[in-house]
Amino acid sequence: MRKLKDIKNTIIKGDTIEELKLIPNHSVDLIFADPPYFMQTEGTLLRTEGTKFSGVEDDWDKFDDYNDYDQFCKEWLTECKRALKKDGSIWVIGAFQNIYRIGFIMQNLGFWILNDIVWSKTNPAPNFKGTRFTNANEIMLWCTTKKEAKYTFNYKTMKHLNGGKQMKSVWEIGLCIGKERIKNEDGKKAHATQKPEKLLENVILSSSKQGDIVLDPFMGSGTTAAIAKRSGRNYIGIERESKYIEVAEKRIAAEVVQKDNPLYNNVLDIAPPRVAMEKLIEKGYIKKGEHFYTPAFKKAAQVMANGHLKDKEESLSIHKMSGKMRDLDNGNGWDYWFVQRGKEFISIDSIRKDYRKKELNFTDFEIK
Repeated sequence: MRKLKDIKNTIIKGDTIEELKLIPNHSVDLIFADPPYFMQTEGTLLRTEGTKFSGVEDDWDKFDDYNDYDQFCKEWLTECKRALKKDGSIWVIGAFQNIYRIGFIMQNLGFWILNDIVWSKTNPAPNFKGTRFTNANEIMLWCTTKKEAKYTFNYKTMKHLNGGKQMKSVWEIGLCIGKERIKNEDGKKAHATQKPEKLLENVILSSSKQGDIVLDPFMGSGTTAAIAKRSGRNYIGIERESKYIEVAEKRIAAEVVQKDNPLYNNVLDIAPPRVAMEKLIEKGYIKKGEHFYTPAFKKAAQVMANGHLKDKEESLSIHKMSGKMRDLDNGNGWDYWFVQRGKEFISIDSIRKDYRKKELNFTDFEIK
């Protein structure tokens, strides 16, 4: 078994399964795996104008048959499950050729599937023969080691990245083109299956924290490690091909750590200190007996000493009373109620934020 300090932020050269066996038990926070797809391509594929299309023809994608491929996947996935922390998670990407086989194996090994994410390619390669639909997506399975795992999910970060709306399970991201596509000196792709940085950024920012260890057992051209370093995570890569390691290490060395980037350090998902209504009353931020107003600025309830609100009929918590106003069992009172200050109406949530800043030295972070 290797020592974690010796392999952190390095790429290990060797066979994936054998090297995974040397990763310490329950030592990594996140795994992103881009395994061989077992594409089973045959013959030469030509573009419509007659030039050869450069697909996946490498030896690492060749297996004897499905049984051989399934055994390979079972072995590396078993080692990944062992290496993951109990609350860690794993992403495995694939396409129609392999992802359903991998999903079956993962469930048999006890992984719990949280989501299947569809990577919808905005610029897919066409079906040159015109005999099938254009293959415009790949699928990622996001899983934990067990159903009860308390995994990391930076919900608010992803919501911000999606323009303030809840991030969906379909991600529209283009293939690597232009400057992002790494090429050899002869102008050809350095790696046939290089994944776009935006894809890995979504994976890493959504399901890890700064300082976490991200393992990629099929490192390839180093996209996972590059994004991990950039966003303040640690990485461990495994790769058997020296030519890919050379490309990845050069790429990683050029990356600049951006720990202070508010998206990379997930400040939106840092849970603020809880504040009770009684504390706001005690400190004079809200006055006993003053009126609370609905979002339409209609006087609706009066504040009691215990922090509850009283209308003409009963006394309820700020949440129960906000629910009552909307014919619901419950509701978020912090987002609902307003109080009058001078000629203005301000939300009680803004008062709570002011309390946190002045009394608890905590600023609720917002990205403009």
